[in-house]
Amino acid sequence: MFGRLLLLFIFVPVIELYLLGLLIGRINLMPTIGLIVLTGFFGAALARWQGLSTMRKIQEEMRQGRAPAQELVEGVMILIGGIALMTPGILTDLFGFAMLLPGIRTSIARKLKESLVQSVTAGTSDRSKGSRNQDDDVIDI
Repeated sequence: MFGRLLLLFIFVPVIELYLLGLLIGRINLMPTIGLIVLTGFFGAALARWQGLSTMRKIQEEMRQGRAPAQELVEGVMILIGGIALMTPGILTDLFGFAMLLPGIRTSIARKLKESLVQSVTAGTSDRSKGSRNQDDDVIDI
């Protein structure tokens, strides 16, 4: 886990700076800054639009008496995508837009949900196979 965080907070910004430097070299400083600001505004608007759409889907699922699991996962992905788009950089913009595009987001959310269900089911079945005793309910601090 620590290694992944190290990658996220050290190497991604270094790559972002490198890519921004290349972009500045190609189109100059002011157009690059304009592009960063434009993707931030466009990303915030897209995140708001997609977020409201997902909220409507969540409400509809709940009205019909179904758990909105898929929609909740997508809602978190929209939030993460919006934050990524407001972060200056090329990689974060690509990631953010991917999280906001319904087709890509739905596919990833479905896989995440299935993976989570499998891991919870596997954990539950492992626990039910073993013998249960009083120590199972004790939390050591």
